[in-house]
Amino acid sequence: MSKSISPFTKEQLLPQEETLEILKQKGNLFIGIPKETAFQEKRVCLTPDAVSALVNNGHRVLIEQGAGKGANFSDKQYSEAGAEISRDTSKVFSCPIILKVEPPSLDEIKLINPQAIVISALQIKTQHKSYFEAMASKRITALAFEYIKDEDGTYPAVRSLSEIAGTSSILIAAELLSNANDGNGLMFGNISGVPPIEVVILGAGTVGEFAARSALGLGANVKVFDNSITKLRCIQTNLGRTIYTSTVQPKNLIKSLKRCDVVIGAVRGKNRAPVIVTETMVENMKKGSVIIDVSIDMGGCFETSEVTSHKNPTFVKHGIIHYCVPNIPARYSRTASVSISNIFTPYLLDIAENGGLENAIRFDRGLKNGLYFYHGILTNKSVANWFDLPYSDINLLVF
Repeated sequence: MSKSISPFTKEQLLPQEETLEILKQKGNLFIGIPKETAFQEKRVCLTPDAVSALVNNGHRVLIEQGAGKGANFSDKQYSEAGAEISRDTSKVFSCPIILKVEPPSLDEIKLINPQAIVISALQIKTQHKSYFEAMASKRITALAFEYIKDEDGTYPAVRSLSEIAGTSSILIAAELLSNANDGNGLMFGNISGVPPIEVVILGAGTVGEFAARSALGLGANVKVFDNSITKLRCIQTNLGRTIYTSTVQPKNLIKSLKRCDVVIGAVRGKNRAPVIVTETMVENMKKGSVIIDVSIDMGGCFETSEVTSHKNPTFVKHGIIHYCVPNIPARYSRTASVSISNIFTPYLLDIAENGGLENAIRFDRGLKNGLYFYHGILTNKSVANWFDLPYSDINLLVF
């Protein structure tokens, strides 16, 4: 008598875990780009080329008339790229996805539809509790682009804008040193027989690195100060050459400040930038030399710093020209807009490819890191601690 053979193995007959597949269905986005209303903000989130890429992928872009004017992008260029142009601000704010450079104001939040998605900067240092309460009341989902992380753990938007700030700080200093701006009449550039410009950079981060790169390219002597030996080592490696580096020791710093023509302040802090250069140190600098305080948005690293604007960018104190504009990249609005647009576009295409933001943050940890509001629930611990607001872990809300 033949032995019957079971078609199933013992393992197959045991209860198995059920695996649920997350369905990724491509979605179409409807993006609104309002005109920036913040003081001296001329940047725009998407360039016409980026709009063209989105439209060609089946998405809609509604842009407010004149939104790209500050960055020298005309309405015609956007229209030809496939965007819809509107004069009605409220219509643009009624889109399901809102893209902005600056965070929306309280009046703008009133125009946003409930359950909308807002992608913009957060600028936690300039915010008030009322901003977060207004966002929560509209059950808005919000992403801060300065908190979005790349695959390698860096912050692409912060790095990009820091590169612009670092490079432009040297270009601004070169301008201010000329006689036309009451400077010393010195010129960047390694002119034969003329001693080179002396530049001191405080901070060896991205701003410091790109300031050093630009200064060296113009033939200046560069000295970089930072308390992190790792950062000082990295800046030498990234620049591909040996430069003067030092930890922030008062004796070395005072000596360098007395001799230099330009000082770039690019030091960050957790809550406020540390004051590294005292008023006495500034008094002992050469008359007509230039201070560029890139850290001014965090309080400034010079004791003599005071916030200025793009309209009146400088003031003279103790015979030293001070440039303390918080939003330096906005001075180069077109370059900054292209840079921001390059960051936004791939993320928007990924969100659509994954079938919406909810699925996208499941698959992309870096994007999830930028989320600070989820359907009106605050998900950023730093914001919650800063403003004493209730907070929920995003991982408990999105599975």
